[in-house]
Amino acid sequence: MPPNLQAVADAAGVHRSTASRALNPSTRHLVAGDVALRIVETARRLGYRRDGLAASLRTGRTRLVGVVLPDISNPVFGPILRGVESGLAAAGYSALLANAGPGGEDGLRLIEELMERRVDGLILATARHDDPVLAACLDAGTPTVLVNRADARGRASAVVSDDHAGMVLAVAHLAGLGHRRIGHLGGPQDVSTGALRRAGFIAALRALGLESENACVAAIAYTREAGQAAAEDLLARFDVSAIAAANDLLALGAYRACAARGLRVPQDVSIVGHNDMPLVDMVEPPLTTIRISHVAMGEEAARLLVREIETPGLSPERIVTPPELVVRGSTMSPSLRGA
Repeated sequence: MPPNLQAVADAAGVHRSTASRALNPSTRHLVAGDVALRIVETARRLGYRRDGLAASLRTGRTRLVGVVLPDISNPVFGPILRGVESGLAAAGYSALLANAGPGGEDGLRLIEELMERRVDGLILATARHDDPVLAACLDAGTPTVLVNRADARGRASAVVSDDHAGMVLAVAHLAGLGHRRIGHLGGPQDVSTGALRRAGFIAALRALGLESENACVAAIAYTREAGQAAAEDLLARFDVSAIAAANDLLALGAYRACAARGLRVPQDVSIVGHNDMPLVDMVEPPLTTIRISHVAMGEEAARLLVREIETPGLSPERIVTPPELVVRGSTMSPSLRGA
């Protein structure tokens, strides 16, 4: 028969309530460090496992959080999820992962299922402008935090990168190399990342006196296939020497579009991505991109959600993390062509 909490307390020489606090990550800080360590080690030696179901019946909480992603196959969400899980685990919560699909078509069904599992809160990476999924979460009174994308109306706490500033960095880099005919491969315009990065592109062009170019084509989704189709349209309609893409998958689609037209990257067209998702330094040529602090964003989203779960009624908070330009081999000066 597995040991119970009282057996752990007796073996560690402490009161049952002290053992309970030490074995709960969210209350462990209330116990002196050396005592908590002794209790945890005793529980591990005895093979004790905390009864989460019994705890949830006592407290009314499951210590489960639903995390809804738009596309689990998109490599950018792995680091975000890692940060979320790390932040939740530190507070004694676990994540239930759900994949809504790139178009968010399963979003409402998924949050209903997660609520049926009595999750204590939700972290959404799927938000769109005036998002009905977010509205359903808020109407249900479920603590909800957004990550990577924000709601246009500021109805929920959000942790995002400075998408506008990131695109300004991309354009400034290309202009600094000498490019004057710069195009933008935009993301979907009904999400904050797509809209803000396009706005940043246009603002950067205007600041440089290049607004007359305004060569923008928006992809229908953040995928390589959509990026290739949009890049083919962009290259057919505009004479550009460089492309600032709204994310790395779109940039990789632009690689394909350039190859199909017999154009070399970066000799004929320089390309900048956005996100610095895993492995973009391994493609040929390695992708110049805008780095976003995805793990830190996930950790912050978890922290905000735990705070909202444990302190109801807080006003929404928006955290904006700074982007960083990472220069690799996909950009060069147009003056060096043929050199």
